[in-house]
Amino acid sequence: MSARIVVAGTASGVGKTTVATGLIGALRARGLAVQGFKVGPDYIDPGFHALASGRPGRNLDAYLSGPELIAPLARHGAAGADVSVVEGVMGLFDGASGRGELASTAQVAKLLRAPVLLVLDAAAMSRSVAAIVQGYRDFDPALELAGVVLNRVGSERHEQLLREAIEPLGVPVLGCLRRDEKLAVPERHLGLVPAAEREAENRAMLGALAEALERGVDVDVALGLARAAPDLGGPAWGPHPAGPPAGTPRVAIAQSAAFSFHYEENLELLRAAGAELAFFDPLREESLPAGAGALLLAGGFPEVFAAELSENSPLREEVAAFARSGRPLLAECGGLLYLGAELDGREMCGVLPVKGTMRGRLSLGYREATAAAASACFGAGEAFRGHEFHYSGIEPAGGKSPAWRLAAGGAEWSEGFLRGGVHASYLHLHWAAHPEVATRLVAASLRLASPSHIQKEQGKVLL
Repeated sequence: MSARIVVAGTASGVGKTTVATGLIGALRARGLAVQGFKVGPDYIDPGFHALASGRPGRNLDAYLSGPELIAPLARHGAAGADVSVVEGVMGLFDGASGRGELASTAQVAKLLRAPVLLVLDAAAMSRSVAAIVQGYRDFDPALELAGVVLNRVGSERHEQLLREAIEPLGVPVLGCLRRDEKLAVPERHLGLVPAAEREAENRAMLGALAEALERGVDVDVALGLARAAPDLGGPAWGPHPAGPPAGTPRVAIAQSAAFSFHYEENLELLRAAGAELAFFDPLREESLPAGAGALLLAGGFPEVFAAELSENSPLREEVAAFARSGRPLLAECGGLLYLGAELDGREMCGVLPVKGTMRGRLSLGYREATAAAASACFGAGEAFRGHEFHYSGIEPAGGKSPAWRLAAGGAEWSEGFLRGGVHASYLHLHWAAHPEVATRLVAASLRLASPSHIQKEQGKVLL
């Protein structure tokens, strides 16, 4: 694997995305091919990495894929890149639980044998910063804390105090970033506003970020640290097909500001299984791609665009007809809300007899999932790992045929809806460890797209 560096933080909100994305932009401006990765299940930060790098943003999540796939996935994603910048999640040592390192940035850094650049929000401290750096350096001796970037520094005098405090520790300070509201990215309830929603504004902001990194951080030293990472030999993960399909089915995929949460590897697996991916925008297009044998409705922010989605009644009617046809329809989180009867009082597709509303509490966390029954993509009783991240809720909360049995924190519950070809739930899945999901979806789309099957299924009531 090529040169690589991990940009970690002491906590969420300290400026990891600012530093990581700015570093990607600064390195790209030097003519390097840069690959961005995000530790954890986040969909939004990889969108900014992609905009800054010109390459697809990717995730490295040791819970969803298993630790054994972290290095292979990194090798796959970094193919053709000169350097990789891996943005961490939460604080450096925060993971799936408080009992161990699983899914933490520290675990991923060690699996990649990558140096760590620690970002601290120094806005309200001076000498205390040394205690934090020393604690993070010494907490796990197997981790290489190679340098520090101090964010939200108030003045030259403030910077001097911070550098004086850290100097005795022998940890290099690669630079400082001043407080600058112009470099802030707008936020909403799930974090940053996705890059695709404000692409022109974000391109300008990312250019300013790259320039700020060049001014405030020693990019040469950061690149040197990345290039000094030891060789990470071994095989790369690959979306290798199980065998040639019996045809070339079209898989319709909602892709817009309302539905933007896709893992790149999931799409690669579908292509490797023989599918032609037909993207469409539910906010603007009034019909599904012609000849689609399967439909994917990903997560995103349908609640922000509920009025536009509701006004597009021709597409809503086509989605409902597709669901009645029995062809496979896989919906995650935002897709589930779109299939309901209403979302915040606005009419949706009416495939599921549920009403979605935005709530004040966050449902967040990893889940152990067991398929409650057989479907186009999942075998009854098969085990997966997924995650939830939403402020919305639905009433009623479940149907007679749930999609999953979920477990977390000692609790178990049923979740989602399964009937006919529809599999809808709040659960997000990364398919890298389960390539059979894509293979099955493609096979089902070929098998169930026949006119005789569709005619047989059209008259059935889903729920």
